Amino acid sequence: MRVTSNQPSVRQQAGAIQQLPKIGAKLALLVPPVIFITFFLIWPVATLIGRGLFSDGHIDLAPALDLISRPRTWRLVRRTVGQAGAATIIATGLAVPLAKSLYLRRWPGRGLIKTLLTVPFVLPAVVVGLAFRLVFAQGGPLGWLHLDGSFAAVVAALVFFNLGLMVRVVGSFWVRLDPRPQQAARLLGASPTRAFWSITVRQLAPALAAGAALVFLFSATAFATVLILGGAAYGTLETEIYLQTTGLLDLRAAAVLSVMQLLIVLGALWLAGAARRRHERALHLKTGAGAVRRLAPPKREDRLAMTVTLAAAGLTALPLAGLVAGSLRTAGGLSLGNYSRLATQPVPGLAITPVQALGRSLVVGLLAMTIAVGVGACTAAALSGQPRHRWLRRVRNILDSAFLLPAGISAVTVGLGLFITLSRPPLDLRGSFWLIPLAQAVVALPLVTRALLPALRAIGPGQREAAAVLGAGPWQVFKAVDLPIMARPLALAAAYALAASLGEFGATTFLARPESTTLPVAIYQMMSRPGADNLGTALAAAVMLGTITSALVAVAEARRPHLAGAAL
Repeated sequence: MRVTSNQPSVRQQAGAIQQLPKIGAKLALLVPPVIFITFFLIWPVATLIGRGLFSDGHIDLAPALDLISRPRTWRLVRRTVGQAGAATIIATGLAVPLAKSLYLRRWPGRGLIKTLLTVPFVLPAVVVGLAFRLVFAQGGPLGWLHLDGSFAAVVAALVFFNLGLMVRVVGSFWVRLDPRPQQAARLLGASPTRAFWSITVRQLAPALAAGAALVFLFSATAFATVLILGGAAYGTLETEIYLQTTGLLDLRAAAVLSVMQLLIVLGALWLAGAARRRHERALHLKTGAGAVRRLAPPKREDRLAMTVTLAAAGLTALPLAGLVAGSLRTAGGLSLGNYSRLATQPVPGLAITPVQALGRSLVVGLLAMTIAVGVGACTAAALSGQPRHRWLRRVRNILDSAFLLPAGISAVTVGLGLFITLSRPPLDLRGSFWLIPLAQAVVALPLVTRALLPALRAIGPGQREAAAVLGAGPWQVFKAVDLPIMARPLALAAAYALAASLGEFGATTFLARPESTTLPVAIYQMMSRPGADNLGTALAAAVMLGTITSALVAVAEARRPHLAGAAL
């Protein structure tokens, strides 16, 4: 008779002991990210929340309740949710036909349009706002619609900014779906339209939920775009935080509004995550070498998708072309006069030229990129792999969500929190040059982590085990196996981090001093002053900044690793 026991076998105990060095190495890798997130995100945000809820060391909800009870506050909430919700619905509806034609079909010009749709997402928000201001202004290409400074103009800019991201999320997921359920429905007599809506759209639900959550997040926390296009008439919680801080010097009101905005964003992310997980349980995505579908030529039923794709490409190119045309327009006609002033005309109120501001942006951006890539690489390496124990998987998932917190917190909240927290002992960085690079690194960190994690999780456990069998320790395994595979996604992550830092405006506007002004802040300063020369120079500076960020990402995308589902 065989005697069974609930005690782990000798082999299982030996395996658990062998896992200890690996767990220790993972914990060591987590030390820098935990310190960074704690000091430069969690502490500032917690301080900001405390500023709104506490007074003299005691909880005091009276000012917060008074602010919440004001009709103006709820108008801002409705406007924030309304603008973000409208942009999310439109982007989600457009993403399905665009993803089908760009990720599943092969036709001339497909790659060019994919690149064109990606460009807005990497453009600085100040540049996007300026471009749409020109498009809808009187005398602009769409000036006849009389939408300048309207709700529709803000929503159009938000869709323009986020559509490429939404299409990438949906398309990267779609190419890994098993096509057989839809093929079976067709064989049973379902029309292409019915099979598409009843099978494919339901299969795409996790990607649609994940993409919609990102679009809502970036739209609800949009700052520069709304500030430039909407102004006071269509301001949101984000712009109101800026007004209360810089205009009215009411830090407590700004803190309360930041908490309200944070709750709205986190609530939307939680709902989207719950919907995504519920639908993912029923899906079996293809993995491995044959995970990605082969592209097929367009079919007859793809005519609507192709039409929507071409129309979206044209509407995407319109603001970009208008921005370039505006930068060439001077009092004497079309010329490069606005560009010549970039190196000679000081920014109003500052003793620097736009070119000098660009130099500062590059220095700050390179430092922020270095910090974000270093912290992000440690984070991705620590969170990669598939732990065997359930509790380790749960811990990994919790940490994975924790290190994505910067994506769920607006840049304005980050900047305000750092402004309040790091202006007194024990960490006083008020006059420090490092404050802006640290803030920009916080904003760029989720981009780096999301770029590296898919590559590291694609490494088969056999590769690491083979290196360990040959006598390599955890650090040697990391250098021999992980680092070579991380090289290309690391370059992509660095490019996105540098582009995000160069265009960052929300946090920087709270922290920048005259001697540390970056180019996005200088552009806003120029366009806010009257005079055709100021506007023309601002447009030229916007084109220069947009060209640099777009070129960075275009070069990195050309060497992008082909990982199914790795949507940044």
